[in-house]
Amino acid sequence: MPAAKRRRLSPPESADDKFATQTPAKSRHGKVTAGWDAEQDYEQRPRKHEKKKDANRLPIKTPDGLIQQLAVPEPEKSEEVDNDSFLGTSSDEGESEEVEEEEETKPVKTLRQQIFEAKEELAKFAETINEDPEEHVGGLKQLAHIADSSNVTIKKLALATQAAVYKDIIPGYRIRAMGDDALKEKLSKDVKRLRSFEQSLVHGYKDYLSALAKCAKNSKQDAPEDLRSLATVAIGCACNLLLQVPHFNFRGDLLKILVDKLSTKSIDADFAKCRSTIEKLFEEDEDGNASLEAVQMITRMIKARHYNVHESVLNTFLHLRLLSEFSSKGSYDRIDKVEEDRPRGKKSYKKEFRTKKQRKLMKEQKSIEKEMKEADAAVSHEERDRMQSESLKLVFVTYFRILKSRAPSLMGAVLEGLARYSHLINQDFFGDILEALKDLITDAEELDTVDEDVENDADAASIAARNATRESLLCVITAFALLQGQDATKAASGLHLDLDFFITHLYRTLYPASLNADIELSAQSLHLPDPSISTPTANNKVNASTTAVLLLRALSSTLLPANTAIRAVPPTRLAAFTKTLLTASLHLPEKSTRALLALLNKVTRVHGRKVAALWNTEERKGDGVWDPLLAGGRGRLEASNPFASTVWEGHLLRHHFSPAVREAYKGVEKNVVEVLKGS
Repeated sequence: MPAAKRRRLSPPESADDKFATQTPAKSRHGKVTAGWDAEQDYEQRPRKHEKKKDANRLPIKTPDGLIQQLAVPEPEKSEEVDNDSFLGTSSDEGESEEVEEEEETKPVKTLRQQIFEAKEELAKFAETINEDPEEHVGGLKQLAHIADSSNVTIKKLALATQAAVYKDIIPGYRIRAMGDDALKEKLSKDVKRLRSFEQSLVHGYKDYLSALAKCAKNSKQDAPEDLRSLATVAIGCACNLLLQVPHFNFRGDLLKILVDKLSTKSIDADFAKCRSTIEKLFEEDEDGNASLEAVQMITRMIKARHYNVHESVLNTFLHLRLLSEFSSKGSYDRIDKVEEDRPRGKKSYKKEFRTKKQRKLMKEQKSIEKEMKEADAAVSHEERDRMQSESLKLVFVTYFRILKSRAPSLMGAVLEGLARYSHLINQDFFGDILEALKDLITDAEELDTVDEDVENDADAASIAARNATRESLLCVITAFALLQGQDATKAASGLHLDLDFFITHLYRTLYPASLNADIELSAQSLHLPDPSISTPTANNKVNASTTAVLLLRALSSTLLPANTAIRAVPPTRLAAFTKTLLTASLHLPEKSTRALLALLNKVTRVHGRKVAALWNTEERKGDGVWDPLLAGGRGRLEASNPFASTVWEGHLLRHHFSPAVREAYKGVEKNVVEVLKGS
């Protein structure tokens, strides 16, 4: 018998398997044990193929002649692991603790690195959204997530980036809210995509405005520095969005941020930015809708604050476009509509013959024009007039309430505002305003008679806050401006208003005003400002005129009225004012004296015949004594008897130290001499 061929077993396929053993064909225990060893080999294999470390030992050759890789022994567990297992800690918990320790040991990023990474992410999301807003509208949520950072610098960068992105992707129309019926409609794929983009845009924009309002509340002076800087960025974003996209949704939220800042007592750069934004919105608003909403919010705020606001807030009404565009007259309760002259009866039109093709072309042309008008959003004149009428009524309501409440800090702004709106005030409201102005002048006269030694400090402070001379001059200017703003025929026939009260008060103010050392200073420039403090209200020119300028404006309205219906000035009034002004010019500063003589030059050129008798010393037109203080005239200017005196002040003015004053008075005398020669 040939010898049996011995079968040689091959080594296992996996050299990394540490449990794999080589089973020889011939065992010392026989064939039974050989089969048992094969099953034992299968049983000892791991159930889960875990990733083991690579063996670092070299393979060895067994006594049977086979090459075998030795298994790497497992490291023994420490006693700490045994103790943990005894306490019931599983191996999974140990692994999680090790992961947490590894995470904690990671190096913390520096602040500069965090800001750099945030800039890169913001730029990436902004560029992606601008490329295709409808496709990547989800990037708005990513920008909002970055804006929730606790780092103030990153938060400011995110707010500014969101403002720039929204300004670019907001459409030129207002997005309406979707109803239940709209959701059930069957739409095309493009329309669904567009609607999804619009709704996502509206929700993201609303959340962004809420974040801006929350950050803008920290603009108070007692807030921390970092929060105030964040509030400055938020207010700047709101101002830019209001000017760029005033037509879009949630315009009231933007206006609320600005009006809340205008209601504060701190006058800083943010206050000036909000005020200038409101003024620019009034100037650029064409349809009047945004202006009406802003006026409503400002008037409500002023009333809620009990008129304790800065006067520059009230001066924003002077930038409304209705001052130059609105043609009707109104008051605080109604608007007088302009009646157009329309021919009565039906108009007769001559029917023109057109072919069928011509009628079809005309119909198509009309439909195209209608679509173009809707696309351009052309605002009808009726709608604009309605918006401006409501705005005008709100402005007059605010002005009249402040006149009644006697708010000392707002009287100058109100009176100058009424003078600017004089051409839009109807006759019924005109009488109410004049009565209020008379009450103000009476209060101003009482302030002048108050003793300087005031017992109560609060009363002294309130009196110091009011300038009686400025208030009375503004009342006179406003009264004449209101009358000059009316129609000439209506002013002569329908009004029947007497302005002698204002003229007499102006005459009484001349002598005290000429002795005022601060006549060439305004209420805002009485004291030099600190150069280290910024003055955001420096550009405001409303109620910033000096007392001398106000006096000249009042005298021009009295002696040289622009309205032809009241141009006839009595000779006695002209003579009394001329004589008193020449006396006052001896006490005024050089610039004021030159301005006053320039006014008298115009008066003698227009009314030379009425006042020429003052320079004629040989002939007198009056008997008695000249009473400049109206002591015996019982308050009547005509009873002062001005023609009983002569202009002796002219001799002193000819020898004035200023050459400009001497030349100005020579012009006055020249006009008088020409009148005397002509007579």
